[in-house]
Amino acid sequence: MTIPGTDTREPAIVVTDLTRRYGTLLALDQVSFTVEVGQIVALLGPNGAGKTTAVEILEGYRPRDGGQVSVLGFDPADGGRPFRERIGIVLQTAGFEEEFTVGELLRLQVSLYPRRYDPDELAELVGLADRRRTRVKALSGGQRRRLDLALGLAGRPDLLFLDEPTTGFDPAARHHAWDLIDRLRGLGTTILLTTHYIEEAERLADRVAVLRSGRLIAWGRPSELEARCGLPSRLSFRLPAGFTVDLLPPLSGTRDGDGAEVVVHTHQALADTRLLTDWAAANHLDLPTLTLTPPGLEDAYLSLTGEPADDHR
Repeated sequence: MTIPGTDTREPAIVVTDLTRRYGTLLALDQVSFTVEVGQIVALLGPNGAGKTTAVEILEGYRPRDGGQVSVLGFDPADGGRPFRERIGIVLQTAGFEEEFTVGELLRLQVSLYPRRYDPDELAELVGLADRRRTRVKALSGGQRRRLDLALGLAGRPDLLFLDEPTTGFDPAARHHAWDLIDRLRGLGTTILLTTHYIEEAERLADRVAVLRSGRLIAWGRPSELEARCGLPSRLSFRLPAGFTVDLLPPLSGTRDGDGAEVVVHTHQALADTRLLTDWAAANHLDLPTLTLTPPGLEDAYLSLTGEPADDHR
C-alpha cells in the first residue's frame, strides 16, 4: 500500500474533469490540469471565472460535484490532518490578533506543525527580522502581507497556495516577494498562485492556467500562450519635426496615430524594423524613441478572455 504523498514521482496536483455547481450556475465545467512537483502555476481569469472555487476545492475547504482531485497524493475532501500538515495557505486578506507581536505570532504558528521553520529564520526569510518585537497593529499594509506569507510558510509546506500575494506592496517589496517565491521553488516547494498582476504571473510561473466562465480555456508556458494567440508586435516611434506619416516607407503592419507618435502593429517585426531604420538612415533622421515590443502574457490573456484592457486590474 502506498501512503498518500510519499511517492515523490507523482505530480503535486492532478485535476480531472472537476465540476462544481451553485444551483443552476456551473462554476467549474470539467476542468483538468496537472501540476508537477516544484512548479509554480499561475491561475488567471476574470472575476467570476471559477478561480476561487477551484482553489478552495484543492485546499479541501469546498466540496466538488464531479471529477477527481489529487493533491500531494491525497483527496483534499478527506485528507484530514496529514494533508493539512503538508500545505500552506496565504489568503488575500487575513485577520490577526492586533496585540501580538510578530515574533509571538510566528512562534505560535510554527508550534502547530510537526515540521516547521525556526521563527527567527522565518522572520528573516520574509523580511520581518527587524519587526519581531513590533505589535501587529503597528505594521504597515505591506508588512502585514509579509506576515501573511510567513504564517503560510510556518509548517515548511510541500505545496503553497498564494492568493494575490503582493496586493498592497510597493514595487520594491513586490520584487522582494518574487525573489522569495523563486527561492521557495528552488527548495522544491510547489506553488499555486492566483493573481491579477499579469507581470507577476509572467515573471514567476512555469505554467499558466486561464479560466473563463468555469472552463479551462488555456494551459501552458507563458511563451506558449503568447505564441498560440498569434498577436502582432508593436513598433512605436516618434516622427521628427517636419515629417508626416504619409512620408513613411510601406510598412506591412496596421498603423495607429496620424500625428508625431506612431504605433505599427506588425507580424513582420524584423522586416518592418529594418525598413524603417533604412528609411531613417537614408533621410539622415534619428529615431531615439524607436521601440519594438513583442506580445506578452498580458496581451495573450486579454485576447483569450475577451476582457477590455481598461477592465483588467
